[in-house]
Amino acid sequence: MFPAFGSKFGFASKSEKRYFLDTPLNVSGIQPPELWAGVECTINRVGDEYFDQLERNGHKHRLSDLTLFAQLGIKALRYPLLWEQLAPDGLLDAAWDWADQRLACLQELGIRPIVGLLHHGSGPRSTNLLDPDFAPKFASYAQAVASRYPWLDSYIPVNEPLTTARFSGLYGHWYPHAHDPLSFATMLLNQLRAVMLAMRAIREINPAAQLIQNDDLGKTYSTPLLAYQADFENERRWLTFDLLAGKVNRQHSMWHYLRYIGITERDLEWFLENNCPPDIIGINHYITSERFLDERLEHYPAHTYGGNGRHTYADTEAVRVRAEDLSGPYGLLQETWQRYKLPLAFTEVHQGSSSDDQLRWFMEFREAAQTLNQTGADVRGVTAWSLLGSYDWDSLVTRQAGHYESGVFDVSSGSPQPTALAKLLTELGTGQQPNFSALQTQGWWHKPIRWKDGFAVASSGEIITI
Repeated sequence: MFPAFGSKFGFASKSEKRYFLDTPLNVSGIQPPELWAGVECTINRVGDEYFDQLERNGHKHRLSDLTLFAQLGIKALRYPLLWEQLAPDGLLDAAWDWADQRLACLQELGIRPIVGLLHHGSGPRSTNLLDPDFAPKFASYAQAVASRYPWLDSYIPVNEPLTTARFSGLYGHWYPHAHDPLSFATMLLNQLRAVMLAMRAIREINPAAQLIQNDDLGKTYSTPLLAYQADFENERRWLTFDLLAGKVNRQHSMWHYLRYIGITERDLEWFLENNCPPDIIGINHYITSERFLDERLEHYPAHTYGGNGRHTYADTEAVRVRAEDLSGPYGLLQETWQRYKLPLAFTEVHQGSSSDDQLRWFMEFREAAQTLNQTGADVRGVTAWSLLGSYDWDSLVTRQAGHYESGVFDVSSGSPQPTALAKLLTELGTGQQPNFSALQTQGWWHKPIRWKDGFAVASSGEIITI
């Protein structure tokens, strides 16, 4: 009996993915990780409509943003040269002028670009994540980018492949809107094959180019009845990195499952023969990334309901119901280091919350990275994500309702205005010790107020009345 394939994720805000840290803050005596940043740049497709964050936050039309970013003191910037944006009608009509101008500006400002080529997308209209030729088409685009900008040396070719495959192939939120395990796995393998072929093409031009591969890394908890499902999801979450590293062999826990749902042995062997381990593993982690599964549906709203064909259950934010602390940024970082012993980075750190909690959230990640480095690990950077905020992630970008979450800058007035996060990053970027009163207290995710509806659930499954 193979484990069931996961549950309905539910519409949870990407800005509400949560975490806890039990290690002390203000660790001293070690070199802090570099300060990185990024612009929320998703171009996802729902039906025939493309949702473009760069259009909505205005960065597509504001070169001056880059000077504001540089003033923060960041060392590297995750920057989009997205396939759908620059070459929607093919490489012969690619809009290189936009990229030429911005990359030249970043060079002048002394900021290293970490280039993204696909960000939760399915490519131009001529392809999609189920297209058998998706990977070679994408590699041709990557080769064109590298040929035009041979000095670029850091790439995240495809952002969050596992997450994109779940949202597009398992839950049907994004194009091409599939709802079955085989579509999910096919989309995942297509994206990872695209990463590997893209890096091969890029390295033919710049052999020193690094692959920074990221994905949203959370953890699943459950009642005792659903422990089998939580175990399955906790193994599945590593697939992006395990497949790239050539670890999914016949002894791997996911090999037989992937074969069972219809992936051919030859397809899996291809990844063993063409492995392309990341130079840096990027961890994206949000306040809702850790999940809790509970079969007692009466305690949860209907939009959390899902199932696996064996049990029906609620899939909800663990921070809101789990009595014990969660893994948090430090725990997940440590798990990843122990599993791969490869350089790491937090490649997205963002919470759509109060100004004070945004400060606490970012510092928790930075101190987690610094603390783990003190143990001998290698954490290269912590990325302030959503420099310009983000739109409609509370609905997983499935509709344009105008729900805006500010980031390092607030663009709700039409032009970027610095928030408290901008001051924090500037102090960190110039080597100062941040001095914010908000950092003397914990964020809401550490306090009893995080529990909802008057109860929490213990690891035993017992419901505790708050």
